Amino acid sequence: MQTGQPSRTALSAAWYRAEHQELDGGRIFRDPLARAMVGDGAGPVAEYLPTDTHERMRGFLAARSRFAEDALAEAVAAGTGQVVILGAGLDTFAYRNPFPAVRVFEVDHPDTQAWKRERLARADIRIPASVTYVPVDFEHDRSDTALYAAGLDPARRVFVIWLGVTVYLTLAAIEQTLAQLARMAPGSRVVFDYGAPMSAPSPEVRALVEERMRRLAAIGESWISFFTPGEIERLLADHGLEVEEDVLAADLSLRYLGLEATSGAGPHLVRARVPG
Repeated sequence: MQTGQPSRTALSAAWYRAEHQELDGGRIFRDPLARAMVGDGAGPVAEYLPTDTHERMRGFLAARSRFAEDALAEAVAAGTGQVVILGAGLDTFAYRNPFPAVRVFEVDHPDTQAWKRERLARADIRIPASVTYVPVDFEHDRSDTALYAAGLDPARRVFVIWLGVTVYLTLAAIEQTLAQLARMAPGSRVVFDYGAPMSAPSPEVRALVEERMRRLAAIGESWISFFTPGEIERLLADHGLEVEEDVLAADLSLRYLGLEATSGAGPHLVRARVPG
């Protein structure tokens, strides 16, 4: 993101969630606050994504939110009472939280957080007492230090949602965050997504990707980190985390809609845990 500016890709993700409610009937993921957060009018995604990818992006973003919140519900049922959303952007979970006893910590860049709070006020969305904002720059700050200072209890299990972030970070920043997560209480869990490198793309696909990368670079939000599933498993193991599930995003079509995936490529979603 550009210094002094909120994340434009965070706005795009929220816009896609709102569009999923209206164009797809929220059939994968229900978010009744999404439209209020982004407002009316055209979304910003046309600036850097080809029009013919919009339906696929809506489905992916809805599926990753559903995957994360389903896993969160399981963790809460098992006794987890703390939720951390890393790179919260315009995510609305904290404002429609169905678990009154669960405390939510939203971690993001201070510019993006200030922008989000303005949007919440404009939409007349109440900020519950269970929400704590934790300003962090992932490339330069320690998120665990900031979280503990904000009141996160290191002795109790935590569920961490980390979506739409790793692809924008350096390997060093990703490793630092994983190491911090691994020091949380045993039984804590994290759900995150990651981009996989393309293998032998067609000239047409390569051209689309190169154009998307050019446009993202122009707004200071380039995709820079990609991993294979094997690399992710080794990376987590090296930092003390165990992979419970690594799912190709396209395969979630079968899980949520009963439809076979049309592609074996694309981003992945991971659920991992702190052993013990």
